[in-house]
Amino acid sequence: MNNPKSPWDALPSSPKVSPIPIIIGLIVLIGIWTSYYTIPAESEGVLLRFGKYIDKVPPGLHFKLPFGIDSVIAIPTQRQQKLEFGFVTQGHSNPDQVSAEPAKEKSMVTGDLNSALVEWIVQYRITDPKSYLFDVREPGQTLRDISESVMREVVGDRTVDEIITIGRQEIEETVLARMTALAKRYQLGVTINQVQLKNVNPPVPVQQSFNEVNRAQQDRENLINLANGEYNKAVPRARGEADQKIRAAEGYRFKRVNEADGDASAFSAVLEQYSKAPDVTRARIYLETLGDVLPNAKQTIIVDDTVQQILPMLPLPAQIPPQPAVEKQK
Repeated sequence: MNNPKSPWDALPSSPKVSPIPIIIGLIVLIGIWTSYYTIPAESEGVLLRFGKYIDKVPPGLHFKLPFGIDSVIAIPTQRQQKLEFGFVTQGHSNPDQVSAEPAKEKSMVTGDLNSALVEWIVQYRITDPKSYLFDVREPGQTLRDISESVMREVVGDRTVDEIITIGRQEIEETVLARMTALAKRYQLGVTINQVQLKNVNPPVPVQQSFNEVNRAQQDRENLINLANGEYNKAVPRARGEADQKIRAAEGYRFKRVNEADGDASAFSAVLEQYSKAPDVTRARIYLETLGDVLPNAKQTIIVDDTVQQILPMLPLPAQIPPQPAVEKQK
């Protein structure tokens, strides 16, 4: 039985289109799409050809061989990166920044066999992208392992008091120096800029007791500082007063010695003149002495050789009659 013909069968058939131009066009588009790339401003590109290192590429727009012949890896060489140990910061972009087990990472044993919880940060920058990518397998994790091993070694050589109080800066400097030497030795291609201790605490069960001991030590230091302050104020003041009195005594001594020397010189001069003319000098000394004494005398009596009886002539105060008071008339 014959099937009825469809009305579409009466339409003329369209010519067949060859797929070759479409394929060629797709190949050209893919080639153009894969022939250029852009390196961000804070990064450098590492150009690979069939997986082999060719050259470093600066930031900007560049061209390469398409179809996967050339590939580029952008390395953030201008960005300051960090590794966190013992704690986790949310929203980090560096996959090597945090650890999967921060609690185990920060637990350490000090040199005096005490336990301490140490948290620290390592800041670094990638300076050699070729060494960072090809000389060491997993350079980020290797740097974390180096930092943890060095920190445990340095903490193990010190007491818990040094780690928590006075030895923090020394620990940071020592760890930074040792990490820099190991990174250079392993050719990691990074420069370590800073190692910073964050929180250093004793374990939770003994933390309250340890804090009380620290407070007692701080109170002791404060009292010592106050005592030293009072000592520094009192001792210089006493020394200043003593020096002042000594200088005053020396000044008085110099004054008295100079006055005695002057009096002796004056007496020697007078004696010399007296030996030349005794009568004249005796009279002059007598007159000078009277000139100094008489102005200060309240009552003056001059006795001559012709006076025989002096007592009746003295105006004694008891014999002077009192003068009557004059009343003012109203």
